[in-house]
Amino acid sequence: MIKESLYYGKILLFGEYGIIQDSMGLSIPYTDYNGQFLYSKSPSTYSTKSNQSLLNYYNHLISLKRDENLPCDLNLDKFKEELDHGLYFDSSIPQGFGIGSSGAIVAAIYDKFCKSDKIDANNKISNEDILALKKIFSSLESYFHGTSSGLDPLICYLKIPVLIKSKNEIGTVGIPDSAEGQGAIFLLNTGQVGNTQPLVQHFLEKCKEEGFRNMLKNKFKKYNDASIEAFLKNEGKSLLKNVKSLSKVLYEHFQPMIPKIYRELWKEGIESNAYYLKLCGSGGGGFILGFTENFEVAQDKLSDYQLDVIHRF
Repeated sequence: MIKESLYYGKILLFGEYGIIQDSMGLSIPYTDYNGQFLYSKSPSTYSTKSNQSLLNYYNHLISLKRDENLPCDLNLDKFKEELDHGLYFDSSIPQGFGIGSSGAIVAAIYDKFCKSDKIDANNKISNEDILALKKIFSSLESYFHGTSSGLDPLICYLKIPVLIKSKNEIGTVGIPDSAEGQGAIFLLNTGQVGNTQPLVQHFLEKCKEEGFRNMLKNKFKKYNDASIEAFLKNEGKSLLKNVKSLSKVLYEHFQPMIPKIYRELWKEGIESNAYYLKLCGSGGGGFILGFTENFEVAQDKLSDYQLDVIHRF
């Protein structure tokens, strides 16, 4: 029996919503959550439900193929055969939490069933191949969200951090190692499922307003891109300064994406400087990202919530 590959979740550290409008983005694999294909010998509720979901997706792929819209050469006969043998996706990545649950499934299907034109994942992959993969994944993942940038499956497939410089320039990047410092980037679990589609729709509607577009260009992009540069250069002070400004912009202009019960907490962080919160993915629930210069202080302030450290500096 061939051991099936693991596909990790991902965290978009920076660039939520902004990458739609050509801000920079930085996404990293998140190995604490992952998924893999398994075969159920004795079906459970979970494996049966997952197998059925995959079957629904298979039917979607069949209709894409029929309409000549399948973006790559997938062996759908083999996919169906394996589904009949109990194939399911065993995943610990929570759905609707903004860390790539559907991205992992799409990456796994491409990896396992793509035939002649498969682009292999390796750390010397060219910008051209990355863009080609992103386009394929965008088409394959749109089934789950209505629209997809293709970025989530891309990260899950490559399993290395990816820097989005613009819509046409994407590359892999090395990120600083986690240090032993007091500073930390962490995830706060809201315990609520977020619904991506209506929030993205709301954002796109807002983009029709000139004032909102100007804010994105002059404020959001400025602090978002500066945060990425500071993070990659391992400059903690500059990172926190820019993330604070970004957190303010999100608080003022992205209220629908911040779950109501967390708005006060968000504001409190900015005012006390104990921590700064930002969206992780589309928001509305799932995880919220937090940044702090002293994790113990932040932990004390946020003692009612589940926090997971993802990077120390």
